[in-house]
Amino acid sequence: MALITVPKIKHSDSNNFFLLCGPCAIEGEDMALRIAEKVVSITDKLEIPYVFKGSFKKANRSRVDSFTGIGDEKALKILRKVSETFDIPTVTDIHEVSDASKASHYVDVLQIPAFLVRQTDLVVAAAKTGKVVNLKKGQFMSPEAMKHAVQKVKDAGNENAWITDRGTMFGYQDMIVDFRGIPTMRQYAPTVLDVTHSLQQPNQSIGVTGGRPEMIETIARAGVVNNVDGLFIETHFDPSNAKSDGANMLHLDNLEGLLTNLVAIRKLVNSF
Repeated sequence: MALITVPKIKHSDSNNFFLLCGPCAIEGEDMALRIAEKVVSITDKLEIPYVFKGSFKKANRSRVDSFTGIGDEKALKILRKVSETFDIPTVTDIHEVSDASKASHYVDVLQIPAFLVRQTDLVVAAAKTGKVVNLKKGQFMSPEAMKHAVQKVKDAGNENAWITDRGTMFGYQDMIVDFRGIPTMRQYAPTVLDVTHSLQQPNQSIGVTGGRPEMIETIARAGVVNNVDGLFIETHFDPSNAKSDGANMLHLDNLEGLLTNLVAIRKLVNSF
């Protein structure tokens, strides 16, 4: 899989999975730089191709009083500073057609949220920027249906699409990963497993999503064994006080041990 279309990507010839990793939302400059510095150190050591992830705004909140961001331009400038400081690519999600052009001036990969992946105008707007487009599979969609989202990107003149599986709804308050979908989606585009969002427990009565972070390594190991091209992991140095998705994030202190184990598993799988 060619990662060379992503600016500033490193270790693309390591035969490792690539990693999209960072906080759920950009809460400030210091926190973003602190997390990026740690992840860059780990991924350089383990030779993992790395893209820093951070949402410049959160538009899909359950409650109107939930944190949505520190301001679009302020957050996007922080993403640019992360990229320039550590010489790494960045990814952020967009929610409106106008976001595509705006965010494309600051980041290298545009992500379409799972709830919005069937919104044709949004997908096409992202594709027309020429950036890599990361399409998150809707929790309500089959793996086979994602070929149409990929085709929208291609029909807009952009061959650089990824698919990210973030789990499928299982009842009202749980998610499940159907690993049968990975080889299916890899037929259409490089496929990423969103480990942390797959462990969300949405629709809680309090209006704040729950999660099962103790299962992160279990899901990540299964993804690596089943040949996902990339992993998506949200991390924070203080998940319990994170402003978004803290209930399912990985503590930053646990990231190196997890990735070390996953790299070892990938090497074993590659030997078969």
